[in-house]
Amino acid sequence: MNQKELKELVEFLIEKDITEFELERGDVKVRIKRGTPEATHSERIIAVSAPHPAVQVASAATPVSGQPPETPAPPAAPAAPPPEELHMVKSPIVGTYYESPSPGSPPFVKPGDSVEVGQVLCIVEAMKLMNEIEADVAGEIVKSLLKNGQPIEYNQELFAIRPKK
Repeated sequence: MNQKELKELVEFLIEKDITEFELERGDVKVRIKRGTPEATHSERIIAVSAPHPAVQVASAATPVSGQPPETPAPPAAPAAPPPEELHMVKSPIVGTYYESPSPGSPPFVKPGDSVEVGQVLCIVEAMKLMNEIEADVAGEIVKSLLKNGQPIEYNQELFAIRPKK
């Protein structure tokens, strides 16, 4: 692999926003790892061939020296609140997800709605049968995880509900 091919490969990876890439072709191994703009402003490419020592091709942002570039330590992140305990409603069957009883009608529920145990959340169509999926816990709908008409799998998460306390 020559320098022109490496340059084209790097440009392609930047264009497609690929951050890590590894290629092994015969006795040549290429590993490219790009940092995100927030984390570091350097890119390094290392091409290794069995009979030759390691070759380092550096971008303009990386100094070409024997030493790897120094990256500043990331600032300490503020303490995040503990993760919220959400109840996930899962599909009991494989089928097609529908958020409303018929096309054009409003959805059964939307984020922010309060639900009670047994309240219909959606319909899953399986083998031409419409199966109503009911809430198995009372609380508030935090998020609907699917789009109307989307095919779903058994045990796939449908809704996130914040249970009532």
